[in-house]
Amino acid sequence: MKLLFVCSENRLRSPTGEEVFSQYDGIEAIGCGTNKDAKTPISGDLVEWADIIFVMEKSHRNKVTKKFKPLLKTKRLICLDIPDEYERMDSVLVRLLENRVLRHIHTHVRKNT
Repeated sequence: MKLLFVCSENRLRSPTGEEVFSQYDGIEAIGCGTNKDAKTPISGDLVEWADIIFVMEKSHRNKVTKKFKPLLKTKRLICLDIPDEYERMDSVLVRLLENRVLRHIHTHVRKNT
Protein backbone atom coordinates (compact mmCIF):
# COMPACT_ATOMS: atom_id res chain seq x y z
CA MET A 1 0.00 0.00 0.00
CA LYS A 2 1.35 3.40 -1.00
CA LEU A 3 0.64 6.36 1.27
CA LEU A 4 1.33 9.98 0.36
CA PHE A 5 1.51 12.52 3.20
CA VAL A 6 1.02 16.18 2.32
CA CYS A 7 1.70 19.31 4.36
CA SER A 8 2.95 22.75 3.30
CA GLU A 9 6.75 22.69 3.42
CA ASN A 10 7.47 18.94 3.75
CA ARG A 11 9.67 19.66 6.74
CA LEU A 12 7.75 18.54 9.86
CA ARG A 13 4.39 16.75 9.53
CA SER A 14 4.60 14.92 6.19
CA PRO A 15 8.19 13.70 6.74
CA THR A 16 7.03 12.38 10.12
CA GLY A 17 4.21 10.50 8.40
CA GLU A 18 6.69 9.11 5.88
CA GLU A 19 9.12 7.99 8.56
CA VAL A 20 6.49 6.47 10.86
CA PHE A 21 4.59 4.52 8.20
CA SER A 22 7.69 3.35 6.35
CA GLN A 23 8.25 1.17 9.44
CA TYR A 24 5.07 -0.82 8.74
CA ASP A 25 5.12 -4.04 6.74
CA GLY A 26 3.53 -3.71 3.32
CA ILE A 27 3.50 0.09 3.32
CA GLU A 28 5.49 2.52 1.24
CA ALA A 29 5.22 6.14 2.37
CA ILE A 30 6.35 9.43 0.88
CA GLY A 31 5.98 12.94 2.28
CA CYS A 32 5.60 16.06 0.16
CA GLY A 33 4.46 19.67 0.41
CA THR A 34 2.03 21.94 -1.41
CA ASN A 35 4.37 24.96 -1.47
CA LYS A 36 6.64 25.47 -4.46
CA ASP A 37 9.65 25.69 -2.15
CA ALA A 38 8.76 22.48 -0.28
CA LYS A 39 11.59 20.02 0.27
CA THR A 40 9.69 17.58 -2.00
CA PRO A 41 6.89 19.42 -3.84
CA ILE A 42 3.73 17.48 -4.63
CA SER A 43 3.54 16.37 -8.26
CA GLY A 44 1.22 14.49 -10.58
CA ASP A 45 3.62 11.54 -10.46
CA LEU A 46 3.31 11.33 -6.66
CA VAL A 47 -0.48 11.60 -6.81
CA GLU A 48 -0.62 8.82 -9.43
CA TRP A 49 1.77 6.68 -7.36
CA ALA A 50 -0.29 6.87 -4.15
CA ASP A 51 -3.13 4.58 -3.13
CA ILE A 52 -4.22 6.98 -0.39
CA ILE A 53 -3.34 10.66 -0.02
CA PHE A 54 -3.35 12.07 3.50
CA VAL A 55 -3.35 15.86 3.79
CA MET A 56 -2.73 17.54 7.13
CA GLU A 57 -5.21 20.44 6.77
CA LYS A 58 -8.25 21.46 4.71
CA SER A 59 -6.14 24.07 2.90
CA HIS A 60 -3.88 21.27 1.64
CA ARG A 61 -6.91 19.29 0.46
CA ASN A 62 -8.16 22.34 -1.43
CA LYS A 63 -4.78 22.90 -3.13
CA VAL A 64 -4.37 19.23 -4.07
CA THR A 65 -7.93 19.01 -5.40
CA LYS A 66 -7.60 22.20 -7.43
CA LYS A 67 -4.27 21.24 -8.98
CA PHE A 68 -4.77 17.49 -9.51
CA LYS A 69 -8.54 16.97 -9.81
CA PRO A 70 -8.38 14.67 -12.90
CA LEU A 71 -5.83 12.41 -11.16
CA LEU A 72 -7.91 12.08 -7.99
CA LYS A 73 -10.88 10.24 -9.53
CA THR A 74 -9.66 6.84 -8.31
CA LYS A 75 -7.85 8.05 -5.18
CA ARG A 76 -8.81 8.38 -1.54
CA LEU A 77 -8.00 11.89 -0.31
CA ILE A 78 -8.26 12.16 3.46
CA CYS A 79 -7.80 15.22 5.65
CA LEU A 80 -6.21 14.38 9.00
CA ASP A 81 -6.86 17.82 10.58
CA ILE A 82 -3.41 18.05 12.15
CA PRO A 83 -2.31 21.68 12.67
CA ASP A 84 1.21 22.94 12.08
CA GLU A 85 2.24 23.01 15.72
CA TYR A 86 4.51 19.99 16.09
CA GLU A 87 8.19 19.37 15.55
CA ARG A 88 9.33 16.55 13.32
CA MET A 89 8.85 13.16 15.06
CA ASP A 90 7.18 14.83 18.08
CA SER A 91 5.69 11.95 20.11
CA VAL A 92 2.25 13.62 20.14
CA LEU A 93 2.38 14.04 16.34
CA VAL A 94 3.40 10.39 15.89
CA ARG A 95 0.45 9.25 18.05
CA LEU A 96 -1.97 11.51 16.18
CA LEU A 97 -0.77 10.20 12.82
CA GLU A 98 -1.01 6.57 13.91
CA ASN A 99 -4.49 7.02 15.40
CA ARG A 100 -5.87 8.90 12.40
CA VAL A 101 -4.17 7.00 9.58
CA LEU A 102 -4.47 3.40 10.76
CA ARG A 103 -8.29 3.56 10.76
CA HIS A 104 -8.20 4.22 6.99
CA ILE A 105 -5.92 1.33 6.11
CA HIS A 106 -8.00 -1.75 5.47
CA THR A 107 -5.24 -4.33 5.58
CA HIS A 108 -3.87 -5.59 8.84
CA VAL A 109 -0.58 -3.78 9.11
CA ARG A 110 2.01 -4.28 11.72
CA LYS A 111 4.98 -2.26 12.67
CA ASN A 112 8.43 -3.67 11.95
CA THR A 113 10.49 -4.13 15.09
